[in-house]
Amino acid sequence: MSTSIEQKLDVLRNYSACDVSDALLKLQKLPEGTTARAGHIADFASQVPFSPTIGRNENAPKVIAPASTFKFIPKSDPVPATESVEAHGFPAGTHWVDFAEPGTVAVIEQPEGQHCAVLGGIMAVRMKYLGVKGALVNGRVRDLSEIRECRLPVWARATSTVGTAAEAKPGARNVPVSLGGVTVSPGDIIFCDPLEGVVAIPRELLDQVLDLMPKLVAMDDQVKEAVSQGSNVFDAFKKFRTKI
Repeated sequence: MSTSIEQKLDVLRNYSACDVSDALLKLQKLPEGTTARAGHIADFASQVPFSPTIGRNENAPKVIAPASTFKFIPKSDPVPATESVEAHGFPAGTHWVDFAEPGTVAVIEQPEGQHCAVLGGIMAVRMKYLGVKGALVNGRVRDLSEIRECRLPVWARATSTVGTAAEAKPGARNVPVSLGGVTVSPGDIIFCDPLEGVVAIPRELLDQVLDLMPKLVAMDDQVKEAVSQGSNVFDAFKKFRTKI
């Protein structure tokens, strides 16, 4: 019997974001000269519950779910043409947040350099009602007390007191978005680890990540045990870190 996506995500909870990146570092094939990011989406802070240090709140639960995506654009830009407004746009008489998908992490791309927020209290309440697992905002959020009250896990780069309409507007949904140089496509797995940070797993690599992580963790456990017994790191690596 095949393993469901829910079962796979449950297995992921046994690992940390660092374990995921260790696997992706070995699995992802990058163009020559490209710096490996291993899925790490840098510099995101957990806003609910608020942590003054980026991504460091070991008491909060991990949020792991497929991505649904929203791409915001500058207020003055024309809305990009799309082959299917129903699939990737926002039909007349609708609001972007009403397209948030249950069971997903809503991943929002905001144009760089903007000072407004693209997610606030009302949007968070609506997402929570719709069954969204969390929001990952490559930009700013506001109304933190309201977001905390509705208990939607939100990760963002920064905050603002200014509403979206000052600078931004929704441009597209269910399209690839960029978060600090890491591209996230709809259906990729978002792994928000409140202690270690945020990682995106390309959906086509999920099975390989799940297969490789236990092997890498077991090797590191052997290395740690050897080092704790007095071995130097070079020898422990040589003995236990085999090529995979």
